[in-house]
Amino acid sequence: MPRVFAVSERVDVAALVAREAPALLAYFSRRISRVDDAADLLGDTLLVVWRRQSAIPGDPERARMWLYGVARKTLLAHRRSSTRRLALADRLRLELATADQPGQPNPLHEHVRHLVGDLDEIDREIIGLAYWEGFSLVDVARILSMRPATVRSRHARARATLRDALRETGDVDGP
Repeated sequence: MPRVFAVSERVDVAALVAREAPALLAYFSRRISRVDDAADLLGDTLLVVWRRQSAIPGDPERARMWLYGVARKTLLAHRRSSTRRLALADRLRLELATADQPGQPNPLHEHVRHLVGDLDEIDREIIGLAYWEGFSLVDVARILSMRPATVRSRHARARATLRDALRETGDVDGP
C-alpha cells in the first residue's frame, strides 16, 4: 500500500502535471497509432492523478515514476478494451455477412415485417421490443411504462393476429 504523506509533504500536483504532461503525451503517442487516443489516454491518466493526489509520493522522482505507473495501467486498460471492441466488431461483421442481405430480401421476413407494420402502434412496439430487441415482456412493460398484465394480453392478441394473417397466406401451418 502506498504511503500517504502529510499535507506538508504533498507534491504540487499542478506543477507535476505541467512538467510531465508533454512527456506523458509522447509516451502514449509512441505506444498507440492514433494521436486522438493518446490525448484521451493522457486525460484519463490526469483524472486518476487528480483523484489520487494524496497517494503521490513527495519526492519529485518518485512522483514521476508513480505518474508513469498510472499511465501504464491506463494504457493497459485501453488495450484490453480495444481488443474487446475489435472482437465485437469482428463478430458483428460475421453476423451481418451471414444475415439476409439487403439486396436479397427474404420474402417471408418482408411479409412478417409488413404484417407487424399493420398492427396498432403500441402492439407493434411490444412485438418489436420482445422479438427484435430481445426484451422480456416484463422489461417491455417497464420500457413502455405499462402494467405487465396489459403488455402480456396485448402481446398475446398481437401474436394471434400475426399467426392468423400468416395462416391465411399459407406461410404458417397448424391450427
